[in-house]
Amino acid sequence: MGNSRFVSLFKVLLFSYVLTALLLLLLALALYKLQLDEFQVSFGVHAIYLISCLLGGFLSGKIIRQRRFFWGLILGCLYFGCLFLASFAVTHTLPSSSSQTLLNFLLCICAGIVGGVLS
Repeated sequence: MGNSRFVSLFKVLLFSYVLTALLLLLLALALYKLQLDEFQVSFGVHAIYLISCLLGGFLSGKIIRQRRFFWGLILGCLYFGCLFLASFAVTHTLPSSSSQTLLNFLLCICAGIVGGVLS
């Protein structure tokens, strides 16, 4: 029973990353067509993280149906962890801005929790 929860959580996490990829593709198209500035792109990226974690937390709560707050928190942590590791793998350096990293961490966790609670 516990193993199926982690499989379900992995599927929801995968869905969240597919959603993130699609939304980032749309943001790139908007950047190309509308000549967005750095603030708008940064806001868009944060909004995409928020939407993906919120929906992921919501789906994990709906699927697992127990301790929704906890599973939303776990999803937010895993989402941020994978994002952090992917960023490190590409750049081979740690992020230069710890405040930006903390903001992304809190954004992912809080959105996952809210999504889990709303489910």
